[in-house]
Amino acid sequence: MKRFATLYAALDATTSTRDKLDALISYFRAAPPEDAAWASYFLAGGKPRQSVPTRLLTDIARTRAGLPEWLFEESYQAVGDLAETIAHVLPPAERTSELGLTQWIEERILTLRGASPETLRERLVAYWDELDWSGRFLLTKLIGGGFRVGVARQLVVRALADVAGVDHKLIAQRMVGWTDSSQPPDAARYLRLIAPAPTGDASDADAARVLHESERGLPYPFFLAHPLQTDPAALGEPSSWFAEWKWDGIRAQVVKRDGRVWVWSRGEDLITDRFPEVVALGEALPDGTVLDGEILAWEPGALAPLPFARLQPRITRKSLTKRVLAESPAALLAYDLLEADGDDLRMRPLAERRARLDALAANLASNLAGTLAKDLLRVPPLVEAGDWTALAALRDESRARGVEGLMLKERMSMYGVGRTKAAGTWWKWKIDPYAIDAVLIYAQRGHGRRASLYTDFTFAVWDEADGVRTLVPFAKAYSGLTDEEMRHVDAIVRRTTIEKFGPVRSVTPTLVFEIGFEGIQASPRHKSGVAVRFPRMLRWRTDKHIDDADALTTLKGFIDERAR
Repeated sequence: MKRFATLYAALDATTSTRDKLDALISYFRAAPPEDAAWASYFLAGGKPRQSVPTRLLTDIARTRAGLPEWLFEESYQAVGDLAETIAHVLPPAERTSELGLTQWIEERILTLRGASPETLRERLVAYWDELDWSGRFLLTKLIGGGFRVGVARQLVVRALADVAGVDHKLIAQRMVGWTDSSQPPDAARYLRLIAPAPTGDASDADAARVLHESERGLPYPFFLAHPLQTDPAALGEPSSWFAEWKWDGIRAQVVKRDGRVWVWSRGEDLITDRFPEVVALGEALPDGTVLDGEILAWEPGALAPLPFARLQPRITRKSLTKRVLAESPAALLAYDLLEADGDDLRMRPLAERRARLDALAANLASNLAGTLAKDLLRVPPLVEAGDWTALAALRDESRARGVEGLMLKERMSMYGVGRTKAAGTWWKWKIDPYAIDAVLIYAQRGHGRRASLYTDFTFAVWDEADGVRTLVPFAKAYSGLTDEEMRHVDAIVRRTTIEKFGPVRSVTPTLVFEIGFEGIQASPRHKSGVAVRFPRMLRWRTDKHIDDADALTTLKGFIDERAR
């Protein structure tokens, strides 16, 4: 535990990629395999389940520290992070623990879930009394379910590749599914992860896949696109590129091996049970097939998909009722074929993979009922244009088509690992976001290094009813401003605070911001009647008075625009 707490503190203390990598390599070289297994699980994005309810955790810590509720709350508001607050206010440790990370996780933390409040109080006080500040901070993060670390997964891959002495692409392949909670990390899995590279005729991917029977259903590492922020003419001749519409769905791979079907999200969550229609597609595929694509909400026979929000119940609901399945039908829009007849196609040119995907779809259509095949598997048509100007004109139609823009993919590109250009390039050529001028009406402090500043804001637009004009909240946003602008806004929030609602401050409306967002739809659950997707601050409109902010009718007009 001490070693991992030291690593966690070191990663949090620097923004240098080189320093983070060195710290990771040092840890993995020294840690026992069973501890390294859990460490790599957390660092790669594995999320521990909350073991203790937040309210009870706070109460136990406050009581142990001997603080009144108001003082603990003020301390929390000043620090901005519950685990850090607890680590600060607890009295010094009475003893030292030499238990390793695995023992802490498996014998202590995992056994807390479901325990009585009296048992939790007794155990937590005892555990905190064995750890120094960094250990308490880490422990509280783990038991509270709020563990986050400022290190990219690819950096963990590079560190493990260095320790194992193998190519990082092999480690990336082996780590697919590493954070799947159905397979807890252990020493045996970790040793397979860092095993020497294969010899002989077997490819890295083949060797990675046959390491263990339980890993047969794993997908390939996802290949990611880069945002295109320059003139596409710089990419050369349009004939060297495939263009496809960019849909807003759930990126997924459908894996069919050994007569079984698995559906994986880009976040490496196994979502097979969430999408029985996609499983039905997988069952119709030949054995040894892996498709990459987008799961969309799409009604049978419809020409275009439904908004992304119609897909969300398939992920958020605990059970899939007949009503949910009927209201949120799903389909796979497949745009790449990564494996066919058990052969890894990723190093073949995209043009070849696309031709084989088209042939697969045609074969399915001839062997299944036509409408069934069409609804199960959709292959996006290529967007044809004579030059970049013509393609840009088509891109301008994106909103009317209900898409986010275009994907540009090199015809000869291979299927790489992560966001790389070594295997060829994919670009996201997205349209500009929706934008509206809104008024800041509520503010809340941020977290981490922003804990002392008001950086999380609620924005409103004007609504007029019976001749009375009022501000109606419609979105929250916290990103898009520079550090200097954030400090300036924070000072204004403090000067103009009207009321306090716990951590939230109601402010006198004085500031206008341009708010951008990717999508919008009607929502009866929101006071404004609309829900927006990915809101963020585009700029601070210091040139505008609050009376010049946009109206709710303008916001709802975007919905009508999409419907036309």
